[in-house]
Amino acid sequence: MKLNADVVIVGSGVAGLFSALNLPEEQEIILITKSDLESSDSFLAQGGICVLRDEKDYDSYFEDTMKAGHYENRKESVDIMIRNSRDIINDLVKYGVEFEKKDGKFAYTREGAHSRPRILFHEDVTGKEITSKLLAQVKKLENVKIYEYTEMTDVIIENGKCVGVKAENENGTYEIYAENTILASGGIGGTYQHSTNFPHLTGDAIEIAKKHNIRLEHLDYVQIHPTTLYSKKPGRRFLISESVRGEGALLYDKNGNRFVDELLPRDVVTKAIQEQMKKDGTDHVWLSLEKIPKEIILSHFPNIYQHCLEEGYDATKEWIPVVPAQHYFMGGIWVDSDSHTSMPNLYAVGETSCNGVHGKNRLASNSLLESLVFAKRAARKIMSEKQMNKATA
Repeated sequence: MKLNADVVIVGSGVAGLFSALNLPEEQEIILITKSDLESSDSFLAQGGICVLRDEKDYDSYFEDTMKAGHYENRKESVDIMIRNSRDIINDLVKYGVEFEKKDGKFAYTREGAHSRPRILFHEDVTGKEITSKLLAQVKKLENVKIYEYTEMTDVIIENGKCVGVKAENENGTYEIYAENTILASGGIGGTYQHSTNFPHLTGDAIEIAKKHNIRLEHLDYVQIHPTTLYSKKPGRRFLISESVRGEGALLYDKNGNRFVDELLPRDVVTKAIQEQMKKDGTDHVWLSLEKIPKEIILSHFPNIYQHCLEEGYDATKEWIPVVPAQHYFMGGIWVDSDSHTSMPNLYAVGETSCNGVHGKNRLASNSLLESLVFAKRAARKIMSEKQMNKATA
């Protein structure tokens, strides 16, 4: 089956949805997603979304991001993300996203490796709040056709340019031709035994890019999150957000001794936990929320509290077992500052792309922001290129 569009978007997380919302309504868009619309990792993000609080916060936010990334970050990308953060928050609020407020003003929380509180949140389900509101807006758009349970199998290339994608679902195979293609198909967690990601996220766009010699970058930069709820059951690991430690939760070994500063960058805390488990001969360490008032646990972390309760742990009264698991991919398809890949008419946004913001290790709560900033830039670049081509035609 042949389909035609102005833009084809692969993926229904925040990066794919925000790309669609930032393209003009005269653009015909086809959006495909490998599973159902809600099964994107964007829905799973717990902690929150970073924002530049004021001009005085710029230097410390920049330094926190660079330091967490082992100074391997692309400085230009970090600057773009930080400078655009407030506009993104304003966009989200306009789309109906609700963030926690105190006395009518935004409430900020802090997470590991941040030098001050600069994270906006909605309970402990910030990703769900943002993604569901964006999805509702996209569903209203008459210029967007959505195909669920549709898997990209290849890109279509003519004369060295990307002219669309090949895809398949239970109804057959498709060739979707489009002037521009945006890959927003997520990370690689489905290739790991223990991951916080959905299992269908298997780096499809990365494999297709390899096949066509589309430039890739830092494929070995994989982030292991230090704290996921330990379980003997197989399958996706439940994340215990970094903001729990930001609010005062502490890590203990089997003897009840602290062994690490809980607010160090993720890779440092992960390494300390792995070393402690090896030393103790255990499958997990313990996380204690006893220093956090019960009312804050119930109001800020209701989802985490409920899930732990279902697994048999009351986080307001007892320690919970945690273990590191694969969480995020900092590498991916190389893109420039406008999310353009090394192939003409092909863009990549979100976790499948590598614009260098995160360096070797992502700073907590930068993922949603980075996805949104660079998705918007991809949409803007597509339209500016279109206008330029019109002018020179």
